[in-house]
Amino acid sequence: MKRNQNIAVAALLVAALFYLFEFVARIEPSLSAHGISEDLELSNAGFGLFSSVFFWIYAPMQIVVGILLDRYGVRRMVLPAILVCASGVLITGLSGSAYVAILGRLLTGLGASFAFVGALYIVNHLFSPDRFAVLSGSVNALGMIGTAIGAVVLVQVIDAIGWRTTFVTTSVVGAALFVLAWLVLPKPPTSDSGGARAPILSPVLEVASSRSVWLIAVIGSLMYAPVNVFGGLWGNAELLADHHLSTVGAETAVSMIFWGMAVGSIGAGALSDRLGHRKWIICLASWAAVPVWLAILLSPTQSTTALSALLFVAGVLGGAQMLTFAAAKDGQDAAHVGTVVAFVNMIGIGSALIFQPLVGGLLDATAQDYSTALSVLPVCLGVAGALAFFISEGAKQKSSESE
Repeated sequence: MKRNQNIAVAALLVAALFYLFEFVARIEPSLSAHGISEDLELSNAGFGLFSSVFFWIYAPMQIVVGILLDRYGVRRMVLPAILVCASGVLITGLSGSAYVAILGRLLTGLGASFAFVGALYIVNHLFSPDRFAVLSGSVNALGMIGTAIGAVVLVQVIDAIGWRTTFVTTSVVGAALFVLAWLVLPKPPTSDSGGARAPILSPVLEVASSRSVWLIAVIGSLMYAPVNVFGGLWGNAELLADHHLSTVGAETAVSMIFWGMAVGSIGAGALSDRLGHRKWIICLASWAAVPVWLAILLSPTQSTTALSALLFVAGVLGGAQMLTFAAAKDGQDAAHVGTVVAFVNMIGIGSALIFQPLVGGLLDATAQDYSTALSVLPVCLGVAGALAFFISEGAKQKSSESE
């Protein structure tokens, strides 16, 4: 029993490290935009295309990832995914043209698409269901901390050794992670049952036809909107324009969202597992975040400390978004957990394609009035809290043969 527990912990640690690795690979181009654009002769539009290729493959791949994990298990899928992700980073670093760099970015996103769902798949199959929320929150926390710290460290590394050497070094770390995963990730049990396997699309059809999964996925996407919109794109600009912070002050304040998400993901997960509730934590956290975001957007303060504190609190409350993954899998067949988690993750990530340009359009329509344009965020959170009333609780996950 203890040996099995050690295997489970080691597997989860490796999967969490892969999630951290893909976060580093995800943000590297944004930290070396000038060098990449200059070396590859990219315009602003060209650099935008190069960077966004990651997400264009990452988001739609989520549902494919879920199906493949449910059908073939984590070892068969995550091992090649790490190799593909690391290879993509290497190709980008060695690229001599924009086309090769875009190919590398495409491969990076393809491999990275297995990281988060793969980690939650391990949590579901190798640990007690009572620990799903807190362990999945811990995985997310590692990614958030990686974003907060990694950006600062990577900027210094890129300045010291250049973007190409940084990318190549990152790929070497990925290769080492592949070796570690090959040693640690458990092999799926052999099965000679001979029974007919269900059609490969049957899990996604079942999940996509579930009203409860759709409801929870939408709630999760609304709760994640502040991270997608403020943390991922418009936050620095708002803090510079409306609060007159310095560039360093704005970056520091925005990073506090991710620190808060790290704390909130673990805290909400631990509280949920202890109380046995998802619904009310999601509801209360969403509504509690509304006045916090209103204070961030409407306050005239120019204090970096005050805004950092508010954004940290907003991040803590936003950490409850991780409970949507636990809520979505409750009552679903355990054999389809990969598909369920991937579906919810796809909707959450895909929402950036709606909310980021929506805020941009509102900024154009209001002559750069950030407080009006970003009022979308508290509205999203208020709606998420209201929709959470309709989440059904109490259903246990249907048992299934685990990996």
